Amino acid sequence: MSSLLFAPILLRKLEVANRIVVSPMCQYAAEDGSATDWHIMHLGNFAVSGPGLVISEATGVEPEGRISSSCLGLYSDANERALTRIVTFFRTYGGLTKFGVQLAHAGRKGSVLPSFVARRALRPEEGAWTPISPFYYVDATHTPPAVMDMARITSVREAWRNATQRAARIGVDLIELHFAHGYLVNQFLSPLINHRDDAYGGSLAKRMRFALEIFEDCRAVWPSERPMGVRISATDWISGGWDLDDSVVLARELKARGCDYICASSGGVSMEQKITSGPNYQVPFADRIRREAGIVTMAVGQITEARQAEDVLQANSADLIAIARRMLYNPRWAWHAATEFGEFAPYPPRYRTAHPLSGSALKFAESAEQTKSIEEFSAREIEHARKLAAAFEHARSTPN
Repeated sequence: MSSLLFAPILLRKLEVANRIVVSPMCQYAAEDGSATDWHIMHLGNFAVSGPGLVISEATGVEPEGRISSSCLGLYSDANERALTRIVTFFRTYGGLTKFGVQLAHAGRKGSVLPSFVARRALRPEEGAWTPISPFYYVDATHTPPAVMDMARITSVREAWRNATQRAARIGVDLIELHFAHGYLVNQFLSPLINHRDDAYGGSLAKRMRFALEIFEDCRAVWPSERPMGVRISATDWISGGWDLDDSVVLARELKARGCDYICASSGGVSMEQKITSGPNYQVPFADRIRREAGIVTMAVGQITEARQAEDVLQANSADLIAIARRMLYNPRWAWHAATEFGEFAPYPPRYRTAHPLSGSALKFAESAEQTKSIEEFSAREIEHARKLAAAFEHARSTPN
């Protein structure tokens, strides 16, 4: 039986070649929000390695929406030009791999040093800014935020809309809105942070208002044929905080507004969280949201092995598998998974001889009748060899 991990999935009119997603991972390598050569290397490395979808790191919709001053952004013409280089790389070298951008606003968790440097707020001489939040909430790590008034709520909504339009203009395949991990939209959702007494705080419906408005704003300016998903924190991991019941309600509301998938992560609002982690520890969130909200879900959280990912899909607990740190450790994860399951994974022409079946393919390509040694191969090997032989033939006629 063919693996589900390598089955295509259609999101609106975008066909994703397999269920393997490279999850957004902050790189802290941007300059004034613009992608650099590091991003070409980092994202391009995955583009040529066979996953169905690669999603950029959290990309600030305004300068104050970045986590650090080294984070990616999509709020200026320079940012747009720099990100166009990434899109062009995927179009030229990425084969079947699609490219998505995760739009984000850090809110009160912004204006900090990159996490690999130190966990502390920026100092004025380091370019600090005043972060924003739906309510005044302080901790030992972050700069005390300014509370958002209606004018600031309106300007942030406009920033999300503008960033979405920029992404559409340069041909990004998919948008993921980052409503998780204690960043701005998650701050509005969580009753631990949001104690407003106006239209944006109090009841669940009011705390969801900002999230739903942003989604509506972005969906309205995003091409109807392209998918838009949302990453949420399914639970705050704190009693009295946002929980999985709330997440099911939010997922239903997002689906009704045209959301194409939910990536079910968790945590990040408070340092007081008590997370019970381990392999697959967040899969139950994706499972329940998928079943009760009737929406495509993406599972994350310590999914590291191919058969582990396949089991999640076979159990109908999720539709897509997002992998982060394990992809850094092994950027060719999708190739190795394909070999393990006996599935075909396209290799870029310059890497084609690295394929474990390249000898079989060359044998096919060099055999005029393609019959002399066919008995030596299994049916799966024959199919792979045919595809590889076709790829080799294509490589002879293209410079890329």
